[in-house]
Amino acid sequence: MQEQKKLQGNPLGILSIRKLLMKFTVPSIVAMLTSALYNIVDQYFIGNSVGELGNAATNIAFPLTTCCIAIALLFGIGGAAAFNLAKGAGDDETAVYYLGNAMTGMLAIGTILFLVTQLFLNPMLRFFGAPESIMGYAHTYVSITSIGFPMLIFSSGGGHLIRADGSPNFSMLCNIVGAVINTVLDALFVFGFDMGMAGAALATIIGQYVSGFLAIYYLAHCKTVTVKARHLRLHAKYVARVASLGAAPCSNQLAMMVVQLVMNKSLTYYGGQSSYGEEVPLACAGIISKVNQVYFSFIIGLSQGMQPIISFNYGAGKYGRVKKAFLTSASIGFVISLVAFALFQFIPRQIIQVFGEGSEEYIAFSVSYFRVFLFFTFLNFLQPLTSNCFTAIGKPLIGMFLSLTRQIIFLLPLIVCLPFIIGIDGILYAGPIADGLAAVVSFVMISKELKKPNYRLDAERA
Repeated sequence: MQEQKKLQGNPLGILSIRKLLMKFTVPSIVAMLTSALYNIVDQYFIGNSVGELGNAATNIAFPLTTCCIAIALLFGIGGAAAFNLAKGAGDDETAVYYLGNAMTGMLAIGTILFLVTQLFLNPMLRFFGAPESIMGYAHTYVSITSIGFPMLIFSSGGGHLIRADGSPNFSMLCNIVGAVINTVLDALFVFGFDMGMAGAALATIIGQYVSGFLAIYYLAHCKTVTVKARHLRLHAKYVARVASLGAAPCSNQLAMMVVQLVMNKSLTYYGGQSSYGEEVPLACAGIISKVNQVYFSFIIGLSQGMQPIISFNYGAGKYGRVKKAFLTSASIGFVISLVAFALFQFIPRQIIQVFGEGSEEYIAFSVSYFRVFLFFTFLNFLQPLTSNCFTAIGKPLIGMFLSLTRQIIFLLPLIVCLPFIIGIDGILYAGPIADGLAAVVSFVMISKELKKPNYRLDAERA
């Protein structure tokens, strides 16, 4: 009877995998989409008011946003995985320490990043690849958006903790409210008050603070545990466990930041040697990376929604359910990726024109970027899902390795080397080569893992 009550209190271990994925992934995808909307909305209003130079400036600023998301994933996914694994094993007291330490870590690191950015803003922007024509726009934008770094990190990372506590809908609400506020204020500040870059930045941080405070409110009133002051004090063993489980998604984001920095410098340098000039490739890449982020919002949202299901069932020894959760998620991811591939290949011009008009060189480079760099989009679901799966089952080193395959191991060397041979086109061809290699490595490793005897699918348990 006691065991039955325990199972009834843990739907992650007894409900059907499809119902659980629907419950957790839909809010997670919506949350990721609304998070991506922050960047898309800014890009839209800036592109249609400031123009190409404004779009290029947001691309220069994007590595700092990526850094914030990396910190959010380190403590958010790491804390959520540690929390769910401990809950699945029946250790509720340790679980709440993981939650509290993750919360404190996000706010502390976010504040430090804000201070560092304010102190070293100009050198950072130059390091990120800002030419003089863009420097003023980038300075205005980042000096304001950096004020929102603590809440951007907490609202993004806190959403994972809220989902881990069994409230994916509230996590989605936090993101939606912030995104709606950002959109309304963007229109008001940029078009209504003609505030340009400053207006877009101000709208962004107001939305982030509202989302952050909603996340703080929820986590102070969790439904499965009670977070007290002692749980918020940092302890090395809890932080280490959280960081180890969050290292893979964090590393992936940091790798994206490194690649973005090298990409910006390469686009500026090789663009200057081509007919496009310095600014056109930079502006195009900035817009397309944010459009691609919309696609990845579906994949990452699917991956994040899968995480508590896999972590809990792995902790509870229900390996058949773990396997089924991954394979079902992969099937969904493949369908989403096919749709994105079709859009990127067949209507790239229409997509780029949403963000304002530009020269014929601007349009031509954008179309090539979509069709070449993103050619293997239909495979790009595999690496994030596989990396997060290994992290969710408590194998962070494998998850970290997989998270680095595309960005650092394959893409970065290709971006550096190929342009020496074929100029700026080498940057475009680096994308599909890296995507294809990363997909092959991920497929081999997850196949090997799921063929282990403890994963034999048991219909009764799954």
